[in-house]
Parts: sequence; structure tokens; C-alpha cells
Amino acid sequence: MQGFNKYYPPDFDPQKHGSLNAYRGKHALGDRARKLDQGILIVRFELPFNIWCGTCNNHIGMGVRYNAEKKKIGNYYSTPIYSFRCKCHLCDGWFEIQTDPKNTRYVVVSGARQKEEEWDPEENGGFAVHETDPNQGPVDPLAALEKSTAAQNHMNNVQIPRLEALQNLSDHYSSDPYAHSLRVRKRFREQKKIDKAREEADERIKSTYGLPETLALTAENEESVVKAKEEWEQARLAKAEREAVKRRKIGAEIAVVPSPSSSRLSRRAAQSRAGGSSGGDAVSALRAKILGNTARQSGSLGGMGRMKPPDTRSTRGGLVKRV
Repeated sequence: MQGFNKYYPPDFDPQKHGSLNAYRGKHALGDRARKLDQGILIVRFELPFNIWCGTCNNHIGMGVRYNAEKKKIGNYYSTPIYSFRCKCHLCDGWFEIQTDPKNTRYVVVSGARQKEEEWDPEENGGFAVHETDPNQGPVDPLAALEKSTAAQNHMNNVQIPRLEALQNLSDHYSSDPYAHSLRVRKRFREQKKIDKAREEADERIKSTYGLPETLALTAENEESVVKAKEEWEQARLAKAEREAVKRRKIGAEIAVVPSPSSSRLSRRAAQSRAGGSSGGDAVSALRAKILGNTARQSGSLGGMGRMKPPDTRSTRGGLVKRV
């Protein structure tokens, strides 16, 4: 760790010497103040633009730093004008640069020349740095007076009443802090009781219906009740539609798959058509139509036939024996 203690000699007198620098005959800035009696202070100066040295004619780029001799040479109103005298690092020549507070820039006075790299906005379709409207005429005293009058009226009619209303509101809320605090705490306690009762009711519902503990239940109000009814109605309609589609699908499958009774009737119709030499064509067509209607009716009632097929062997004994 660096030490910050200083050695004070035995003959050091604070009232006589004032400081250790005065006791040793040195300045606080050290070697930088060696020309302070001439009004010159050694500072670190950085070139603000590109220059050519007047002695060696070499280019020196912007940003190069020098130990410059800073000196006050005058004033522009209350702003001091400083001069920076630097020695070229490429030769033994000296050049001097001064500040120009009037134009807010630096000016090369001697020993070098500045590289012209200025960009004029007026030549490129723009405006001057401190000029926004070149067509603006001189300031009209009457217009300035009207503007100040309008501002005064706005302040009297708008700003001052608004400030007074804010001040009255602040006085109202800060007049009796204890009463306001008591009212707020009472409202908080009532709301806390309501929230606690709602939480207990939710816990009872969750435990009754086996709902997860992390499920958040919505507070019951008119909006939630209407929304729940709408969702229930939509779910009911969706379920009815699914059941209707399922019934239509089952009916189509029953119509495609023939039943055993319909197949037997079809075979009998085919046999009757094959041996129809004894009957006419009209009788055969009527018989085929009747058999087709019977087959369709038996297909629509196939659900009952699939439950338990009839015993044909027991019924044949009671029927008349076919020839």
C-alpha cells in the first residue's frame, strides 16, 4: 500500500513556511511551473486539426500531443484568450496556436499553417450552424409583446389555477395523517378478511372435488357466470355434434354390410329369376322389388338381428314343407 505520510523537518514552522513546498522552495506543480513568473504554465496540448510545420514543412496529424507553453494574452469580453506555443517534434521549430472565443475555434498564429478541411453547410444545401431560417426577418417588437402577453394570460388562466388545485389537494391529504392512516388500515383489514374467506371457500371446493392445489379458481361474479354458461353450452353442442357424426357413420356401415337374411332372400330371388320360364316378366319384377324392400328393412333393423340370430331349425318344423 502506498504511503501518504509526509516528513516534516524539525525546523518546519507552519506559521512561517505555510507548506512543505514553500519550505523547500518548490511549486506544487513541479517542473511545469518553472516559467510561472513569466505567466507561462506548461500543459499537455493536443492539436485540434491537421497542420504543416512552417520550419520542416512536415505534416502533423490532428491529435498529436505536445508540452505547450500556455499563456493568457487577452480577453474577449469576459472570456480569456490563451496562447499555446509548441515545439515541433520533427525539427527545432516552434509554432503558436491561439483560442478564438468569438468564432469558437482555434487559430494558427505563427510557425505552421492549418489544413483547410472546413465544411460549409450553406454550400451543400443546408443552413448555418446558428441559423435555422435564413428568410427570417428582424424581430418585431409588437410580435414579441403579443407573445409575452399570451404567455402571461396562459399563466394566469391555466398554470396558476392548476398549481392552486394541486396545492389544495396536497393540503387535504396531509392535513390529518393519523385519520388517513386509520381509514386506510381499516379498509385493508376488511379486504384481508374477504380474501381469507374466499381462500377458505376455494380450499373446500378443491378438497370436495379433488382438484389440484395449484389450480386458481376464479371469483364468482356475473361476468364469470355468463362466461361459464357460454362455455358449457358450446361443449354441449360440440358433444351432440360428435354423437350425430358417430350415428351417421354407424348407419352407413350397417347399410354397406348385408345381413344373412338379406343374402338368403337375394339368392332366392336369383333362383326364381333363373327358373322364371313359368311366370311372366311382370311377376318376376314385382317379386324382385318386394325382396329388395324386405332386404332394406331388415338391414335397417340389423342391430336387433345382431343381438341374437333366430333359430331357423326350430321354426322350419312349424312351416309348410316346400316342394
